[in-house]
Amino acid sequence: MNLKKIKLKLKLILISISIVYILNIKNCYSNKKIEHGKNLFKQNCTACHSLELKKKLIGPPLYGINEKRNKKWLYKWIKNNKKLRESGDKEAIELYNNSNKVEMPLFTKLSKKEIKDILFFIKKSNNLNKKNNKIMIEKSNFNLINYLKDPFIRTIFLSLFILSLILIYLINKLIYFLKILKLNSFQENGLKKRELSTTKLVFFLIRMKLKIKKIYYIIQILFITYVIWILWIFLMRIDVNKGYKPNQPIFFSHKIHSGINQIPCEYCHYSSIYSKVSGIPSLNVCMNCHLSINEYNGNYFCFGKTKKYFDNEIKKIYKYLGWNERSRVISGKEKEFNIKWIRIHNFPDFVYFNHSQHIIVAGKEIKKSKKVDSTCEACHGDVKNMDKISMYNDFTMEWCIKCHKQTKINKHNKYYLNYFNKKNLNKTISSIGGIECGKCHY
Repeated sequence: MNLKKIKLKLKLILISISIVYILNIKNCYSNKKIEHGKNLFKQNCTACHSLELKKKLIGPPLYGINEKRNKKWLYKWIKNNKKLRESGDKEAIELYNNSNKVEMPLFTKLSKKEIKDILFFIKKSNNLNKKNNKIMIEKSNFNLINYLKDPFIRTIFLSLFILSLILIYLINKLIYFLKILKLNSFQENGLKKRELSTTKLVFFLIRMKLKIKKIYYIIQILFITYVIWILWIFLMRIDVNKGYKPNQPIFFSHKIHSGINQIPCEYCHYSSIYSKVSGIPSLNVCMNCHLSINEYNGNYFCFGKTKKYFDNEIKKIYKYLGWNERSRVISGKEKEFNIKWIRIHNFPDFVYFNHSQHIIVAGKEIKKSKKVDSTCEACHGDVKNMDKISMYNDFTMEWCIKCHKQTKINKHNKYYLNYFNKKNLNKTISSIGGIECGKCHY
């Protein structure tokens, strides 16, 4: 009887595991279809249709299109709407006329499966938006470790610590002397009580005073040495602006753009691949996306910011550019003035630094050395999780040299293969002149 029960339980467990496994496979397949459909939608449809499916752009809003239209008709319309109109289809002609006779591009290269995935994404995105309406808010965390890195704060803490130790020591001694004077006798290690004469007590106090003086002088010497060391560090770090985080004319969250929406760094800072400087993106780069995205509908809100705040920041782009949302042209009438971005990373004029050299030539080696996903993160930190860009590293000469001593050489680079000894190519950048003065100062 027991064996039958055990077998039955095992069967039920196996059935439940199988059901869970099948459901997981189904969910994974469904998620892949949604992701694939979303990517296809971005590539082919966002020029005329908004990702916010209820909003009209050049083309009509696509919210609930799967319910409004027949699937077979939708396949024909998306694939070749011109052919469908020419066949005399009433729905196609009516839709064309309602859209001010603006022709929809032909997507003859899209397969039936790809069109199906786009429609599946449109269908599911409505439900996803309802489910994912929870607001994410980033809390401002106080970092005690970074706070204690300040030399001035460390000096104060050390001074207070030393003074407290001296005070504890003196209080203990005072309590001890008071006990002696009060009792006029003491007992140690189970020995019998004996009186302590006044002369002995005086000599004892003198000896203790001399000991305290010695300790005091030693502490004083150590404290002066520490102050000199802190002063030296302070002088060496003049104009080292690590942590510099100014307010910009437009609040641009790298966490939203680079992190959540996964826009690559090089999309905006395209000149970093080809030139010395990474460059400031022009407003036409912003308008590639914000032509259709005129309000913020994300779920993430950084600390103290609201939807209204983000919407106003998007409007600033239009204001600076002179973009008229209604007529959808750059009139220039609404243009206020050029955006005055505040520069954060700025090397002195006597230092040469080339972005393309580090990204293209040394990119792979820097990623390995610094253990980062992107070359940019090695110098600029985890930008994809920053709302406000700050100077992440020291950018001192010591910092650069340390990196050149740790990072290995790109063995496949033809320049290095032709001009340097092949034995040195197994070593770091420092072995081929990476720490010579002339490399950065000329």
